Amino acid sequence: MTIRKVMLVDDEDDIRTIGQLSLGRVGGWQTVLAASGAEAVTKAAAEQPDLILLDVMMPGMDGPTTLGKLRAQEATAKTPVIFMTAKIQKQEVARYLELGAVGVIGKPFDPMTLPAEIKRLLPPT
Repeated sequence: MTIRKVMLVDDEDDIRTIGQLSLGRVGGWQTVLAASGAEAVTKAAAEQPDLILLDVMMPGMDGPTTLGKLRAQEATAKTPVIFMTAKIQKQEVARYLELGAVGVIGKPFDPMTLPAEIKRLLPPT
C-alpha cells in the first residue's frame, strides 16, 4: 500500500509534535494532525489520508468510538487505522483488531522507527 498522507490523532501536544517530525522527516509523508476524535472525524473526511494513526485513550471521544464514526462515514469507511496506546496486552490488541484496526503500535513509540513499524503493519500492495 502506498502512503502519501498520514493523519495523527492524539490529545497530547508532545505526541503530535514528535509524531509529525517522525512521519514527515523519517517517513517522508505529508502529515495531518487532529487533537480529538471529533476533529479527526471531520478532518479525515476533508483531507482523505491514506492512513490514520489513532490514540486509544482521549477525553471526550476515545479511539474505538472515533474508529466507529470514521467507519460510519463514506469518505473514511475504508481508510486503514492503526491504534497507538500504552496498553498493549494481548487481549487489548486482539480487541482493537476485532474493531477493525490494521494494527497496534505501543506508546511511547520510537520516532526513528515509527514509519518502518507502520509499513510493517500495513498489508502489502
